[in-house]
Amino acid sequence: MSVPGSTLEAVFEGIAGVVVDPGERPDRDRRMPVPAAALKPKPLPTQSTAKRPVLLELPCAPVEKRPLPPGRPRHWYVTHNRRLKAMRLAIALLDSGVYLPDQARNETIRSAAELIGVHPPSDTTCHMVRAFMRYNR
Repeated sequence: MSVPGSTLEAVFEGIAGVVVDPGERPDRDRRMPVPAAALKPKPLPTQSTAKRPVLLELPCAPVEKRPLPPGRPRHWYVTHNRRLKAMRLAIALLDSGVYLPDQARNETIRSAAELIGVHPPSDTTCHMVRAFMRYNR
């Protein structure tokens, strides 16, 4: 479609030294780059997009626990473990389709704790779970 000596021909000649015959189209990969996101397969459905409820995927094996650093005050260890538990619960809630902190009542959080196999969280930990969901958006 290009006319010899036209601007279009000059543009294609300038791409990586490619000389385009006026009667031919350039190679497809040289005309338009494809974003990497277009090549990825579609993700699995989530609770909000599935026709039926999606089962919660539990990890195959628990992560190997490492000892905490010695010499810190007891309050530091309590807070650290509470944060870890709140993160696990927030992830479980997100996986089960609870995306907003307003949807995560204490009963909902405690049922998620039972589902993933941790002790029922205190009111303080439930508050921390909602805080994670609110500020990590």
